[in-house]
This record gives sequence, C-alpha cells and structure tokens, in this order.
Amino acid sequence: MKKFIRIVDSTLRDGMHAVSHQFTPDDMVEIAQGLDQAGIDTIEIGHGDGLAGASFQYGFAAATDEEYLAAVSGVLKNAKLDVLLLPGIGTMKELEVAAKYNVKVARIATHVTEADIGEQHIKLAKELGMEAIGFLMMSHMATPEKIAEQAKLYESYGADKLYVTDSAGALAPEGVAARIKAAKEAISIPVGHHAHNNLSLAMANTLAAIEAGADMVDGCCKGMGAGAGNAQTEVLVAVLDKLGYETGVDLYKIMDVADDIVVPKMKRPQVIDKNSLSIGYAGVYGSFLLHALRASEKFGIDTRDILIELGRRKTVGGQEDMIVDVAYELSRKQ
Repeated sequence: MKKFIRIVDSTLRDGMHAVSHQFTPDDMVEIAQGLDQAGIDTIEIGHGDGLAGASFQYGFAAATDEEYLAAVSGVLKNAKLDVLLLPGIGTMKELEVAAKYNVKVARIATHVTEADIGEQHIKLAKELGMEAIGFLMMSHMATPEKIAEQAKLYESYGADKLYVTDSAGALAPEGVAARIKAAKEAISIPVGHHAHNNLSLAMANTLAAIEAGADMVDGCCKGMGAGAGNAQTEVLVAVLDKLGYETGVDLYKIMDVADDIVVPKMKRPQVIDKNSLSIGYAGVYGSFLLHALRASEKFGIDTRDILIELGRRKTVGGQEDMIVDVAYELSRKQ
C-alpha cells in the first residue's frame, strides 16, 4: 500500500460557486453528515469566496457564516471542520468567530506572490488552536522558484501545511509537478494541491501533484466549483484506491453522497462550457466568470473576449472592477 493521501472536500465551499452560494444550512448539514460518514478527513464550508465573502461584489449566500458554522459543527463526528479566508475579504475577527464553532483547520488564501499579507492570519489561527494552512492561489502566474520562496515565507510564519493552488485551472500536469516539487524541496511541512477543471485536467493534475510528493489534495462531489469545477471527490477516491493509495474514504459511501444527496441540490451539471474553458485557457481567476457574463450582456461583448483580455492583462482576484472596464473598452473598439 502506498502512502496515505489526505482529502479535503470543498463541496460546501468551492462548490457553493456552482449554486450561486445558495446551499442552506440544512443542505450543508445533510451533505456534511454524508461526507463525515464516508470518512472524508476534512470538510471545508462557507461562502465560495471564503469567510465574509457574502457581498454585492461576490454574491450573497443563503445564510451567514455563523449560521453555516453552527449547523455543521453540531453534526460532525470525525471529520475536521475547515474554513477558507482571503485576507482583505475576511478579517481576523471572522477567524475568531470561526474558532467558537470548533473549526479545526483554517486555510489562509493569498495570491501566489503575496504570502506576506497572510502572516497575521496564520499566526492568529495557530493561537486559536487551528491547523493553519498557507494557500497560494493562481500558481500558474509564478515560477516554481517563486513558489518555493513564498512557501518558505508561509513556513516561517508557522503554517502547518502549504497549498499550491491552480485557481484558474490553467496548468498542465508538468507545470503542477514542477511547482509541487519546488515547494517540497524548499520546506519541511506537508504540501497540498487544489485543482480546477477548466482544461479538463483536474484529475490528471491532482495525480501529478501526488506523484511529485503532495501529501493532501482537494475535491468536490460531482466536481462542483468555480468555473468548470474541481477534481471530483468520488472519482478521486476511486482512482487513488486503484493506484494503491490509502485515503480512509469508503468508496460506495462517497459515491452515494455525490449521487443521492448532492445531485438533487445542484442547479445544473458541472460541465466545461466555452466560458469556463476560456478561463483555463486565459489563466483567469474562476470567480471572474459571473462578473464577465454580466458585463458581456451589458456591453454586448463575447464573454470569451473579456476573459481572454483579462488573462492578457494578468488580472488577479480582487480586481473584479477591471472586468467592466475591459468590457467597456472592447465595446468601444467594436
């Protein structure tokens, strides 16, 4: 038997993008119980854009962070409860509130070149007794050498783990492997990978990450998530089992959660359409899609043209205001 691979299921956080953040607390309870009973190690919940993500900018959720945390924390028996925080969207106050609901894991997500803005959040998570994970987003926008540098920063702040995240689903397996390998060689803490499926490579990239030394990986039931979604948890469990890895997850039970509990709550199947494919091709942050669709309708511009131009300008999360500017400029040229 090969090594144990820890699986973080993000159906109830990243998967929220696929339902416009409208899972109710009751929905979360039912799904979380199923994931827990299936043996998922860590369950991430909340607004798709993390703690305090509910806003006019990112869209309002069906409930508050506290309502979700209170509901799910009361039903988990074995799995660790996890939250994501993007400094600048969420604050240290939100982390302190999360700690009251037995949150065991906090993933502090920064742009791949901006680990320094996560320092205070990593340190607070540790003070609150949480497992603190540095989460480097948009990793396709940095070289392996730069990722190694940023990984060292997170380790110096006290992070317990380090994630290399393909937020745009823009990498191919070779690129993922190089970045994971660089992080593994640079730091002594475990390394994880979060893949998106915009180029239909989420599973291949996840396997490449594991082969390069990743200790933990992410998935979402039915592949839910921003853009074309994430690696599909139930498929990931089956593939890793066939390859001889240990995950601690019951394959039949996770299949049942995906098909019998999650599918009835989905608004649409998670597919790679022309727009989500364009996100991966352009290397654009997955959360930009809804904003680009709105701008496309308002200015009469092909959504793909907006996304490709945003990629050309190397925009990053937090620059959503540029989407309207780009659409307006393209409309004037037209």
